[in-house]
This record gives sequence, structure tokens and C-alpha cells, in this order.
Amino acid sequence: MLVIGLTGGIGTGKTTVMEELKSRGAVIIDADKVGWEAYLPHKNVWQDVVDAFGREILGENDEVDRRKLGPIVFGNPEMLQKLNSIVQPWMKGRMREMIKEEETKGSQVVVVEAAILIEAGWTDLVNQVWVTVASEENVIQRVVARNQFTPEQVRARIQAQTSNEVRTSHADVVIDTNGTIEDVRAKVRELWDTAIAGPAARS
Repeated sequence: MLVIGLTGGIGTGKTTVMEELKSRGAVIIDADKVGWEAYLPHKNVWQDVVDAFGREILGENDEVDRRKLGPIVFGNPEMLQKLNSIVQPWMKGRMREMIKEEETKGSQVVVVEAAILIEAGWTDLVNQVWVTVASEENVIQRVVARNQFTPEQVRARIQAQTSNEVRTSHADVVIDTNGTIEDVRAKVRELWDTAIAGPAARS
């Protein structure tokens, strides 16, 4: 089984790549959705978060309310590190379990889609790291249109992220998404045929 880690900065086309891989038959593990599991009431990691930050971060039904937790951790590196040290190891363990489940099922290709794949130290979960990249100009245009952010807000988010240079230094595959959506999909189909379908078929 081939496990791909898909990552990239905001507005760089991860979703387009992920959707094309899914249409080819890949199983998708979305790290964001796994992260939401960490905040479900009365799981072990939930209790650790509540112990660390207090019950005032809870909303209805005792779920962790990210709108309450966010202001505590964002802009405060010490608090953010504290949260990450609790949640990210749990997420890694959960995703490892999910990958093993897919292997047991006989799945050929699994994609772990995670914006923080490299930063969180999750690359050892995967066989290949795929990184999406796009020019700052294109990223700003996309995110302004999609999220109604101002260009300044998008630039601030880009600057707060890990750089493309760092990400691509970890990459086995770099996907330039500066073209049209169909251009990107065509690149993914080519990668599937050469880097995925052949090895997967032989496994």
C-alpha cells in the first residue's frame, strides 16, 4: 500500500489535488477531521485539553469550543505549543490506526491530507510527501475570492506559515498549481499513472 502525505500552504490547491486523487480511487484521511475528534467530549485527549485550559473552553454538550480556545492559543506561542503537545501526538496515533485499517482492508493508495504534515512531525506516517505550491499573487487572488479576506490578511497568513522552500525540501513530489484547475488535475492524473498506479498494481 502506498501512503501519500499531501501538504501545502493556504490557497495552493491541496483540495483540487485531493479531489482528483480521490476520484482515482485513493482513500483520503483528512487531518482536520481527525483533529475535530480530539475535541469530542470525554475522550482521553479531551480530558487532557480540559485539564490544561479549564472548563471555560467548553461549549454545548461539553464539546471543546474552538471559538473559545482560539483566542487563548493564537498569538501566544507558549499556549499554542501546549495545545499542540497534547493534540498532535494523539492525532498522529489516530491516523496511524486509520492507515493500518486501510491496509487491512486491502486499500492500495491512502492520502493523508494535512497542512501541518511537516511541522507536526507526521512525515514518518507516509511513503511519499507531496507539496502543492503556487505564486503569492495566485494565492492572494484565490483566497480573497474564496474567503473574502483582504490581500493584507492573506499575506499575513502566508508569512505566518512554513515557507514553500522548507516544505519543498521535504517533498518527493512538488505540484505547481499556477495553471488552471484542469491543468492541475491533468498533472495529478499523470502522477497517478506513473508514480502510483504502477507501484500500487505491483504491490
